[in-house]
Formats: sequence, structure tokens, C-alpha cells
Amino acid sequence: MNVITVDWETFYDQAYSLSKLTTEEYIRDKLFETIGVSVKVNSTPAVWYSGDDAGTAKFLSQYDWGNAMVVAHNAMFDMAIMSWRYAIRPKRIVDTLSMARALLGTQVSLSLASLAKHFKLGVKGTAVLDAKGKRRRDFNPVDLARYGEYCCNDSDLTYDLFLAMLPDFPMDELRLVDATIRMFTEPKLVLNESVLTDHLANVVEEKERLLSKALIDKKQLMSNPKLAALLESLNVEVPMKESPTTGKETYAFAKTDEGFKALLEHPNIFVQAIVAARLGVKSTIEETRTERFMQIAGRGLLPVPLRYYAAHTGRWGGDDKVNLQNLQRNSPIKGAMEAPDGYTLIDCDSSQIEARTLAWLAGQEGLVEVFEKNNIEIATGVAKEDMVFDPYKIMASAIYGKPVLDINAHPERFVGKWVLLGSGYGMGARKFQAQLKGFGIDLPLDECQAIINIYRAQYPFIPALWREGQVAIDAMINGQTVPFGRHEALTIVSGNRILLPNGLHLVFPNLRYEQDEDGRKQAYYDTRKGRSVMKTKLYGGKLVENVCQALARIIIGEQLLDIRKRYPVVMTVHDSVVSLSETPKKDSAVAYIERQMRTAPAWAAGLPLNCETKTGTTYG
Repeated sequence: MNVITVDWETFYDQAYSLSKLTTEEYIRDKLFETIGVSVKVNSTPAVWYSGDDAGTAKFLSQYDWGNAMVVAHNAMFDMAIMSWRYAIRPKRIVDTLSMARALLGTQVSLSLASLAKHFKLGVKGTAVLDAKGKRRRDFNPVDLARYGEYCCNDSDLTYDLFLAMLPDFPMDELRLVDATIRMFTEPKLVLNESVLTDHLANVVEEKERLLSKALIDKKQLMSNPKLAALLESLNVEVPMKESPTTGKETYAFAKTDEGFKALLEHPNIFVQAIVAARLGVKSTIEETRTERFMQIAGRGLLPVPLRYYAAHTGRWGGDDKVNLQNLQRNSPIKGAMEAPDGYTLIDCDSSQIEARTLAWLAGQEGLVEVFEKNNIEIATGVAKEDMVFDPYKIMASAIYGKPVLDINAHPERFVGKWVLLGSGYGMGARKFQAQLKGFGIDLPLDECQAIINIYRAQYPFIPALWREGQVAIDAMINGQTVPFGRHEALTIVSGNRILLPNGLHLVFPNLRYEQDEDGRKQAYYDTRKGRSVMKTKLYGGKLVENVCQALARIIIGEQLLDIRKRYPVVMTVHDSVVSLSETPKKDSAVAYIERQMRTAPAWAAGLPLNCETKTGTTYG
């Protein structure tokens, strides 16, 4: 098929721009205007067109979009214009920004200008800066022609960038890029404004009630010890940091402290309200998110903005200020997300995929067998209370010294569940204690340590994998190439990377050893937070966590592509794939989707997978 590269130039000014608005707001706004578009077919010179909407539509109609691979840099923007404004939906979509994110991660800026410089492709112009505040009618012929040259140059650079990255980019990952972009540019979900309106009123009322009840005066809010005590009373792990002045541990309650800001998205709306009040934020995240959904509902269907390869493990992330990855389990916002008439939403969630992948990778065959036999129990309809191969009960049985069938649901099975899911990467007793406390289970530190010890003794190949992870870190730093894991699904490649089964790499930029504060040798790599580069600690257990998350994401990605062959996938959230089926055919759709979600990839033979499915007319 032809490769067609496109780039759009549109009106913007001080207030109306992508720096002030989301992509969805900007393109759907009444102020939107196309200044021009450049189109490049294969390697031929790019062509510029500038005209009104009717003229632009006619110009675009000469190209066979339905049989083309269309390339853009930040395709979420360019393809949304084509879809929403001109009803053009190409056969394939390629986003060079997504490709660069997977290949280069945080090593370089991902702007077209920086990438063109990185790959020595040429120089991106600056004519867009002169277009600020100018409608198409405001351009004289000379300036419009100059703008067209700038736009055509962008298409040329984008096409060359695509060719430069293509040899290192797996075909299945290109398909995942296409699927991710279409979740946004070809929306399917309907938003129920009435549900959102009611939810917003309830959130505001509940916030005010809780704050007036608990925060007697501002002194309680602004006093660090009092705020810490309040958070602890709500079973929140208080974020701490090292004081730059004293070098001692202190509360991390500043506006720049990531751990404190993360509490803005805590499941407890009271915690959200407290943190928002301390930070001087007028609204909680639940309020602002609900308001944003209401605004989208007034403009049309819900585009699902997901950032492909948001984390260096390959996981998707939220984008465009609509983070669907962070919606609370029972949030009414989910209930406001509805399937179109005649369709059913199928939410299929992979069960314990990281714990299963960890057991398989470590060669912990007894645990792998437990998962396999539990799959059979589930498939044959054994009641949960009668299951003898429930992995959480088996863990709890070892902890409490009781037969599996005598384990109660709470707290014993819950503790077994949490240690099995949370201790696989080297979690210590203090953190385990804090996490249990967050769920209302208060255990002494020595008892938490004993539970951690039982887990490690029960499944010794998992701690052995952590030690192998430390050897792998040495290998990367020392330029060695070695296999990793019992099934050798991974290869440690000299430098700072691990070759993954999908052909991409798990990269640790600037991986090196330094002395820590205690004078011990510690591995670090660089991560980027906005414009800041921060050093991040890496050790055996953390490496294993990164690897298992990367493998789980690859598995979900392969399953998503298989599901997409028959049913439209509208989003993926963590380890789930959400798709649509015509309602009369939903049973056969569920059977097909579950079959795909329970099938291990060819590179992971023997990995026992399972899933749980929810269906309904809403996502809630």
C-alpha cells in the first residue's frame, strides 16, 4: 500500500492553543480552522494545499486513504482532524511520536525538531511561530507560500523519520500504535450527561461535608505533624523525603513532592479533598475529571486518549488530561460511559498476570501448577469457598498453618492475596505493614516480617530470580550479553538494555554504579520528569518487576490485536481489554475474547493465563 505522510497547520492564538486546551477541546472547538495541509505520497515531494473546508475536502478526496498507510508525527492530533473534520479513516495509521517513545524513551526530546536532529535528517523550520493569531485570510500570498514550505518540510522530515525507525520497529507494535490512535480518533463510547451531573453534585456535597467535619481550622491543615496524623488516621502511608537542609527524613508535603501530589488521586475522596486543600487547589481530581467528562459529552462521543509506551516498560498511560487508567473501581464516571445503542461493552481483565508471569519466569513450577489447577477449578465452576488450588488460600495456609479449606476470606485470604501479589519483587516488612494498614489490617512489624519470610521460603526460586536480576544489572553495565530467566525469554544486551520477546528493548538510560549515602555500590539509571532528569535506583527485585511488567504488557498487546480482528477495541486499562459486540452476539464474543485472553504467546509456552469478564451497556 502507499505510504502517505500528512501534516496539518491550524489556527491558534494566545488563549486558543494546544498548550491551553486538550487535543479534543481544540479540534472540536468552534474556533478551529484549517490553514493548510501537506500530503506526501511515498518519497515524492510533499504537496501543500490551503483553502476553505470544502476546498480542503475536495483536495483530500484525490487520495486513496482507504488503502493507504498514513504517517504523522503526533498522529492523535493529525488523524483526529482527518476523522472528525473530514471523515477520513485510513487503512493504517502510523505515529512517529509513538515509535520514538518506544525506541528512544527518555533519552532525547521527542519533538519532531529534536528527532530530526538526532537522526541527522534535516532542520525543522520556525514559520509556525509567525502564524500565531492569524486566520487563513490574514496571510498574504508570500507568507502563505512560506508557511506551506514549512509544512511540506515537516512531512518530509516525518517520512524520513519513519524510514529511519522502521527497521527497528516490530510490525505487531505498529499495529498496536494504530489501535491506540484509533481509540481516540474513531470514538465509540457515549457519555451520559445526567449521570455525570448527579455525580458532580454528590462529589462537591460530600467533600464539603467531610472537610467541615474533620478540618476544624486551617492550623490542622498547615501543620505538618497534624496533617500527618490526619492522613495516618485514614490509613494513608505518609509520603516522606530527605530534607535538603538537615539531611534527615521529613514530611513530603510540598507542591513539588510527587508522592504527596499522587494522593490527589487516592481512592478516598476525603484524602483527595485534604491534599487539594493543602496544595491550594480549589477542586479535587474527581471534581475536575467529572467536569471535563461533562464538557466532552456536550461535544460528542468520548475519544479515549491513551499514550502508547507511556512507561519504559511499555505500559499505556493516560493522555489529553483524561486519565482513564486512574478511574476508581466504583466511580460513577464509569457508569456514565455507555455502549452505543444495540451494543454491549465487554471488559475482559487478565487475572494476576504479573504474579503468573513472575512464577513462570522464575521457574517456580509449584506455583505455576497451582495457577494451572486453579484455572481448571474456575472453568469447571467450583465455588470459590470450595477451591483447593486458590493461590491466595494456599499462601494463607502456609502463613497461618491451617488447611486450605479452613482459611477465612478476611483477613486470612486477603493477607495471602496481598503477600502473593505484592511481595514478588522484594517488598520489605515495613512497606508490607503499611500497605495492609491501608486496608484496615494492622499487624505488628515482626509478624509482617515473618509473613514475608514464609513467602520467600515457600517460593525460593523467586528470590533467586532477584539475585539473577542483580547479576543481569552487572552484565548490562559491563557490556555482557547473557540470557535471563528460566525460560530464556529475555536477553541482557550489552549497554543498558534487555531484548524483549516482541523485538523491542527494556531500556535503562545511563545505567551506572554510584556510591549511595552509606558508601555502598548502587546501580542507578536516568528517568525524565518533564524537563528534569532524575536518577532512579535499580536493584535485582526492581529489575524483575520491570521485566514482568514489560512481559505482561506484551501479552496484553498480543491479545488485544487478536481480539481486534473480530471486535472493535475501545480501550485498554491496566491488564484489561475493553471491546464492543452487537448485543445479540455478545455470548459468542465473550467466548472468543476469553479464549484469546487465556492463550499464552508462542514465546511463553507453559504460562497459565486466565481472565475475568464483565459485560453491560455501561463500563461501570
